[in-house]
Amino acid sequence: MSSFTFSWDLFNTVPIIGIIRGLPVASVVTLLPVYRQSGLTTVEITMNTPGAEELIQHAVTREPAGLNIGAGTVCTLAELERALAAGAQFIVTPILDETVIRTCVERGIPVFPGAFTPSEIYKAWTLGASMVKVFPAASLGPHYLKEVKGPLNEIKLVPTGGITLANLPDFLKAGADGLGIGGQLFDKTLIQTQNWSGLQQHFRAFADQYRAARSERV
Repeated sequence: MSSFTFSWDLFNTVPIIGIIRGLPVASVVTLLPVYRQSGLTTVEITMNTPGAEELIQHAVTREPAGLNIGAGTVCTLAELERALAAGAQFIVTPILDETVIRTCVERGIPVFPGAFTPSEIYKAWTLGASMVKVFPAASLGPHYLKEVKGPLNEIKLVPTGGITLANLPDFLKAGADGLGIGGQLFDKTLIQTQNWSGLQQHFRAFADQYRAARSERV
């Protein structure tokens, strides 16, 4: 297990969680420093990615000072134990599992459980979620997030699924406290062609868009 812990200061500089799912191990190893150098700070490697545990171990060893490294698609206690043994510094789930949340809280591991309805979101928060992942976010859009934030404004929400450069500002204006972004961020064409400079520019566009939208929000 990693001796490095999740940094909220690092996360809050640009609270975008980049979701790595199903990418080749060699590509992930190469793109992690590109991701860090672009100004993004937090990455989630899903447990259903081939070689996920090895990738997490590599990332926490090679990028300990500049990136928060988490495990995603954690649905069971067994998957949680595997993720933590690999060194994951935070946990993301697609669903609401009380055992996983409670175990993370007990061990002091930040956990971002997935929820969709107001009742699920509230339950996740009361169980001790660090932030609640609203998934799938694009299905109902920024307006849904704004509606939920009305009565539940104290709950920190991270919309995930379908976030793009174009709608990122709308989700922030609606009250998002962070953003989970997968395929839109990790452009498969740029990765497959090994266009790392192009990928870094792509990453920076998301970081810059976030900063611009945040300044307008303030």
